[in-house]
Amino acid sequence: MRKKFLAIGLASLLSMSLLAGCGSESTTTNTSNTTNTSSNVAVEESRFEKINSDLKVGMVTDSGTIDDRSFNQGAWEGVSGTAENNKYLQPSGETDADYLESIGNLYDAGYKFIVAPGYKFERAIGVAQEKYPDAKFVILDGSPVNEAGEQSVAVNTVSIYFAEEQGGFIAGVAAAVEMKEGDFGFIGGMAIPAVQRFNYGFQQGIAYANENLGTNVSLKEENVVYQGAFDDKAGGQQVAAQMYDKGVKVIFTAAGGTGIGAITEAKSRATSGEEVFVIGVDVDQYADGVYDQAANKSVILTSAMKFIDESTSAMIHAEVKGEFPGGQVLTFDIQNDGIGIPAENPNLSEETMSVVNTVIESMKKGEITILAENDGSLIG
Repeated sequence: MRKKFLAIGLASLLSMSLLAGCGSESTTTNTSNTTNTSSNVAVEESRFEKINSDLKVGMVTDSGTIDDRSFNQGAWEGVSGTAENNKYLQPSGETDADYLESIGNLYDAGYKFIVAPGYKFERAIGVAQEKYPDAKFVILDGSPVNEAGEQSVAVNTVSIYFAEEQGGFIAGVAAAVEMKEGDFGFIGGMAIPAVQRFNYGFQQGIAYANENLGTNVSLKEENVVYQGAFDDKAGGQQVAAQMYDKGVKVIFTAAGGTGIGAITEAKSRATSGEEVFVIGVDVDQYADGVYDQAANKSVILTSAMKFIDESTSAMIHAEVKGEFPGGQVLTFDIQNDGIGIPAENPNLSEETMSVVNTVIESMKKGEITILAENDGSLIG
């Protein structure tokens, strides 16, 4: 799926996903106004085509770390796997001023292609795109907001979104088909649109499987929880424990670091012989769920992935080719393989994957409609 995504090409991506209105050794340091913590992220560079260019690409992390196994890491793998000259900064705080300071430090150091992963950068990028007109900006899961509070994507910025409802739907179908029956749960970090779309898609995937694929899975309102933060591991573990104690077997966590707490709880229970699972988010989190190294057993049933790394890589290649889609809003979805689940996962049978692939083809043909917003029939 990854290679296919990169092979699509930017021209095809734009035609399918454009929304109206809208050289030297790699440097992977974390310096300046940051807390110095070395990254343990290992990028599988063979996934990407390295550029032969002097382009210096920088990234600013949000509230998470560079190895959060989620949004920051996904974006950074796209940057460091594509650009030889790369650097990231972790701001000292989470205010617009903190983000702008890091952006300014990157710019002053010559990093004039800057990636900002997350909606928290909307106001900061809104300022930066005007302050640094000779720089290029990529914001993921958000659009720049100007001083008047209006969304405004300047010609030196591209805004990227993902069809999370489709990823949640596929994960819901896969989990329901594999488990066949039982109670499921959902833990979201904050009730922001991207997380809600994961939730809504997940519910619809379960419902589709129940109606069309012979499963009998339930998702009760009490088991749909927004924890209120993306970095509350203890809180995520506590909520997961409460759900598992009530008989929930599978929890979908769209919660960043908070979701890691849920994975920790599931690993503890699995080690004791209990059969519980977690559905990961954004990236393939199978490795995070391994509780038996010798047998490579993991509590991650599957993961609802947004191919953040590929989308970031694609924008860097576009810049080098002189095709940067500045001023535009792009959506990465099922049509361009911008979302999905891992192609391989030991916890999903071949039969399940066959069913899932058939469902994906139906989605691509437009035979399945998935709501991105709550029409009143969904929870949360």
